[in-house]
Amino acid sequence: MTKVVIIGCGVIGAAIAYELSQVPGLTITVCDRDTPAQASTGAALGVLMGAISQKAKGRNLQMRLSSIQRYNTWIPQLEQATGHKIPFNQQGILRLCFEGEELSVWRSLLEIRQQQGWTLQMLDRAQLEVNYPQLNLERVIAGIYSPDDRQVDPIALTQALVAAAAQNGVTFQFNTTVIGIDSQPASDASLQRGYQVQTTHGGLSADWCVIAAGLGSTLLTETLHQPVDIRPVLGQAMQVRLDQPLGQPHLQPAINGDDTHIVPLGNGEYWLGATVEFPPNGNSVTLPPDPTLLETVRQKAIALCPALSAATVQRTWFGLRPRPEGRPAPIIELLPGYQNILLATGHYRNGILLAPATAAKVRAAIGN
Repeated sequence: MTKVVIIGCGVIGAAIAYELSQVPGLTITVCDRDTPAQASTGAALGVLMGAISQKAKGRNLQMRLSSIQRYNTWIPQLEQATGHKIPFNQQGILRLCFEGEELSVWRSLLEIRQQQGWTLQMLDRAQLEVNYPQLNLERVIAGIYSPDDRQVDPIALTQALVAAAAQNGVTFQFNTTVIGIDSQPASDASLQRGYQVQTTHGGLSADWCVIAAGLGSTLLTETLHQPVDIRPVLGQAMQVRLDQPLGQPHLQPAINGDDTHIVPLGNGEYWLGATVEFPPNGNSVTLPPDPTLLETVRQKAIALCPALSAATVQRTWFGLRPRPEGRPAPIIELLPGYQNILLATGHYRNGILLAPATAAKVRAAIGN
């Protein structure tokens, strides 16, 4: 049996555990210093922007699109296997375009997506008025609708991934902090050396280590003398409730405009977000966050959907997103100098979206 230790149980670590749990011959242990989905995963909105991304090609786009495809099969599989209900909005994403935007870029992207087998639709103001009467179209010149994109509840998803992986034999150690990783020479010169993962609850032998610890990945890689610079970016969001739902019942996509998401949850409830707040010194964020910045997001949402002015705020929350410094997100590769330590971290704002593709890449690296 090959022993795999996964460090971190946000959506990335949970997705990797679930994917690897389907590979024969692996013994898998997941460690997290908290309980699942308590860090950046728990603060995400779960808007899965794949086809509507303005990327025309490249690795990141491939991961986005393959993840969307995987989600369409993952969600029913996870629900059936675990009995967990995972809120999963399959009504797409509507992205609003405003005065001053160049629509020719979007027209080109529509053609590219068609060639790639995906659908994007450009809606003019008249179509938006008919289909989305809740919108204020004063500055809006068009809308881009992606019926293939999705939105998922990040916490419910992560909990279902953990439950499904546990059913498949994965061991989870929560409230367990990883202190360091020590190399161990192999008993035979022809064999791969192993690792001893030191935790607050003892040591774990590993043939493979997967570091999926988000912001915690920096400290772990420093102990291995190969520091990976991942820095925090604060994000705030809120949940609101209306007496009556917005718009038409059969058209309830996530709406994006002016750097603001309006995410329908059903029963007149919505998530509004999210802020993107870079720390002034690059490394540390001052908490608690500035509530005026979240209020700015709420006002932007009201500008898009005036009826939201009557909404009652149910709760607010925040989280720190792990953003790699000086290189593209995410980081999915072997740690330099180590044969069997994999990095799967630094997903920044796309951890939920890229979780399936990340898990698939880790599975391919470890084998089978």
